[in-house]
Amino acid sequence: MSSPVNTPHSTASTAAAVSPQGSPSRLGNASSLARRVMAQGRYESVTAIRNGEQLLISLVLPLMALFAVVWSGLMDSAGVRGVDVAVPGVLALAVLSSAFTGQGIATGFDRRYGVLAYLSTTPLGPAGLILGKACAVLAVLLLQVVVIGGIGLVLGWQPVWAGVPWAVLFLILGAASFTALGLLIAGTARPEATLALTNLLWVLLGAVGGAVFPVPAISWFSGIASFLPSAALGDGLRSAFGTGTPDVGALLVLAGWGILATVGALKWFKWR
Repeated sequence: MSSPVNTPHSTASTAAAVSPQGSPSRLGNASSLARRVMAQGRYESVTAIRNGEQLLISLVLPLMALFAVVWSGLMDSAGVRGVDVAVPGVLALAVLSSAFTGQGIATGFDRRYGVLAYLSTTPLGPAGLILGKACAVLAVLLLQVVVIGGIGLVLGWQPVWAGVPWAVLFLILGAASFTALGLLIAGTARPEATLALTNLLWVLLGAVGGAVFPVPAISWFSGIASFLPSAALGDGLRSAFGTGTPDVGALLVLAGWGILATVGALKWFKWR
């Protein structure tokens, strides 16, 4: 797990830029916040890429899921090629892996070891921490998309390329939403509880929550599951890559989860 380390942003200047009239410059403050967020994002990205456990969660397990689903033919049906359904679903699972489970566990143990208490003494703040971790998730997600998408193409995946911009929107929104959800849990629960809960939810949301497999249209379960962020992300990616058009309902559900989780994380996140 994560261990206490010195973070690069700790050397950043904390002095606010001052306008000629002596008042704090909003532009300078915004620029300083952006630099701090980027420094935190770089640190988080390098840590995730070098961490074998993080790579296992973020890349190896989603790839295993992709091979298992494609080779078993679970999603093959009349007129539908299983690989065309599997790849978008595994990309959704990859977002859960890196943004939710990976970041949640890492943040939970950073909190235990005092790393977050140290960060609380810097100008980063909760908003900067969330943004920095979101930047790191996006960097890891880029690697995931290249690897999983490339292997999917080798396996015969045929996406509708006109839907790529919509898929990118869903991936970014999904990364932000699940990062905020992971931080909300890590910032309010004990590290052991965070470890258990994020892993359990990764399995449930991936298997029956609409991420990897489309939610079956069966009575009450379909109605409830359609409002899960995992189902919204999975359905959005399947629609974008499968038809080239956006699933507007899924987009609104995912955006709603992102807003609620971010507000919750900003309000209840505990540094210690």
